[in-house]
Amino acid sequence: MADNLFQEIRSAGVAIAPYVIKTPLIYSSTFSRITDAHVYLKLETLQKAGSFKIRGAMNKILIHSKGTGLTGVITASAGNHAQGVSVAAQAAGISATVIMPLWSSLSKQEASRGYGADVHLYGQTLEESMNRAMELANEEMPYVHPFDDPEIIAGQGTIGLEICDDLPSPDIIVVPVGGGGLVSGISVAVKNQVPSCKIIGVQAEACPFAYLSKYGNDRVSIKNEWTLADGIRVTRPGTCTLPYIREMVDKIVLVDDGEISDAMLWLLERKKIVAEGAGATPLAALLSGKFSYPKGSRIVLVISGGNVDSHQLSRVMRQALAREGRLVRLSFVIEDQPGSLAEVLAIIAREGGNILKISHSEWDTDLPVQEKRIWIEIETRGHSHITAIKKATERTGIQLSEISRETGDRAHSWKSSR
Repeated sequence: MADNLFQEIRSAGVAIAPYVIKTPLIYSSTFSRITDAHVYLKLETLQKAGSFKIRGAMNKILIHSKGTGLTGVITASAGNHAQGVSVAAQAAGISATVIMPLWSSLSKQEASRGYGADVHLYGQTLEESMNRAMELANEEMPYVHPFDDPEIIAGQGTIGLEICDDLPSPDIIVVPVGGGGLVSGISVAVKNQVPSCKIIGVQAEACPFAYLSKYGNDRVSIKNEWTLADGIRVTRPGTCTLPYIREMVDKIVLVDDGEISDAMLWLLERKKIVAEGAGATPLAALLSGKFSYPKGSRIVLVISGGNVDSHQLSRVMRQALAREGRLVRLSFVIEDQPGSLAEVLAIIAREGGNILKISHSEWDTDLPVQEKRIWIEIETRGHSHITAIKKATERTGIQLSEISRETGDRAHSWKSSR
């Protein structure tokens, strides 16, 4: 089975080469130093339509459009596959219809329309969208599955060929796992060339279906939960992909949304790479120690996509900064008289805090009329810096009533003696 698929992957590599980008494999000295490994990033964020999905879609459409008079295709997707199919269909000169779940991000909806697709929203889960698309499919408009199709898997597997071309002997390749098409294709492509290479799949804790299916006896289906990694928010693996996941993938690990958002921040700040939640899961798994490896291992992280909504990216970055103690909101209760606020701001300035925003409330019924509550958002160097600001404030006798780190974690309250 794997040998036949490997030949299909090689054929796909030749067929789609004129239509896709051979994305770079870059070495990260920062992540290598942190992890005592040699870490490389396979940047599918730079692929056409912003993710790896065009590879499988292009292979599928090219195979079925040759000499058939095909005029269009239909698919279902939360976003990346929709964009991949749209770009591939446009390149092949045919139409694309896309069914997207109701929760799909606005940016991915508009991007698909921008690539020429006819977009319809349907279903609370990707499976409901897929079922609707399959109902509408016919001979003149066949269905292009997001992952559960050997021709799709073959197209995604071309990433494995490129990795081995650029790094002939990788030790570990870490891959996001949604429906399993990407990890299946990469596993077959790589292990046919470097049998010793370990393939690590990564899923969000909210959707661990492949993890449960790999280590159980059944094809597990789970309740659909929200996750920052919406690109891998699938409730069950495919019938085609599950055998590859069980036989070719060495391990599947789980990461939570906090670890994913932290990885997104690391990629943005240290490598200037914008990655969506699913695309950041391999780095999240590496930095959070979810799998072991010998020191000096050559580790490739497949950063599978960069199609993140700009508003979501802003929220993710703020929360990740807050967890690191680099962004904090302080609440002071001060007397409503000239100079009170200036005194607080002077303390923060002397301690090196960078004030980003100031707001106040005049509607706090728990306070005397002559007092008001002030919220100050500050950029800091970390948790110890926050503590230094707090202590400096307390030494002056100013009441620090609350410190909030924006993540929904418990608030910390200190009150100084006056």
